[in-house]
Amino acid sequence: MSLPFNVTAVDRASRARRGTLTTAHGVVDTPAFMTVGTRATVTGLTPDDLASVGAQVLLANTYHLMLRPGIELFRRVGGIHAFMGWRGPILTDSGGFQIFSLSSDRTITERGARFRSYVDQRVHLLSPEKSIEMQAAIGSDIMMVLDVCLDSTSDAATTRAAMDRTHRWAVRSLAARPDGKQALFAIVQGGLIPALREESAAFLTQHPFDGFAIGGLAVGDTRSEREDVIALSAELLPATRPRYLMGVGTPPDLLHAILAGVDLFDCILPTHLGWQGTAFTSAGRVKITRADNARADVSLDDDCSCATCRGFSRAYLHHLFKCGEPLGRRLLSMHNLHHYQAIMSGARRAIEEGTYAHWAKAKLEAIDRHEHAQGPDARRPGRRRPTEAPEDAGECLE
Repeated sequence: MSLPFNVTAVDRASRARRGTLTTAHGVVDTPAFMTVGTRATVTGLTPDDLASVGAQVLLANTYHLMLRPGIELFRRVGGIHAFMGWRGPILTDSGGFQIFSLSSDRTITERGARFRSYVDQRVHLLSPEKSIEMQAAIGSDIMMVLDVCLDSTSDAATTRAAMDRTHRWAVRSLAARPDGKQALFAIVQGGLIPALREESAAFLTQHPFDGFAIGGLAVGDTRSEREDVIALSAELLPATRPRYLMGVGTPPDLLHAILAGVDLFDCILPTHLGWQGTAFTSAGRVKITRADNARADVSLDDDCSCATCRGFSRAYLHHLFKCGEPLGRRLLSMHNLHHYQAIMSGARRAIEEGTYAHWAKAKLEAIDRHEHAQGPDARRPGRRRPTEAPEDAGECLE
């Protein structure tokens, strides 16, 4: 295996598990949230900033990095770690979701996805082999196979066709994998159809992948539907390999998925919503631009130890956003990322103590009391509002 994985503790009342991943660029304690740095950067933050909020792993995007700066640059400089100055582990996604998002300007065949670059309008073919070649040049610690993404509520025939092609592309990705220290994860698909999820997991786990991802969620499904699919899929995957839930990442999503035995997560929400003025707190979301924060001389979250909460009031953050000062977006992004890492740290500690199920229930109740309450910040469970950002849309999609 290119990615040694060791489970060190399992919760007494759930499938939640504590473990370690050993990569070429360091050991990762799981469960772990991977900060999204689409174009070899987390918007507005330096590698030192990311280390200060507790980030262990970054996620970069093969599709965007293939178009700019391109494969030759990564070969010349020796990979992404040297290029961006991040010394820790990096996972690269394959570009499959970005291809899905280009539904009006791409053609998918068995060879791969043909599309026109937003950078220079040149036509590219992203095949399983090309995706692996690009990820090898990037030099990520974990590579992903190229998959076929679609709306999770698609009909059975469409979902099966995409799943079958994803399987064929996974085998081609495995064959194209170069020798070396880079790990390769397969992606379980099948939409919201349990039988297809079972078939996908059964096929992929017959092959020597280093880990397995659960894909195709947070694209039209409800929170309840996601929880059911995640629980089923995680149970179907081998206990000896890491399990990765792709692009799903509200705090309730993370807490439920950890209950099911998922180890790795990523999502753009902490930074994406931070730049829009929304903070994640121990009691739920806070919209800092609301008028009632203009005179709130209190911290963003009394239970948070991040630099933003230690040094600045809600009133000051409100002022920065109203003035259009980029410092406000930076401070909120750092707080949100720290908040997510604190959830992971608390989860790991609770699993070690055998109390995760109880701990997660208390966390979920605190969040739901706030987010499902009446009032201007109230949010209902289920499908997102039409104006709300999609939960796994690429952080820098163009």
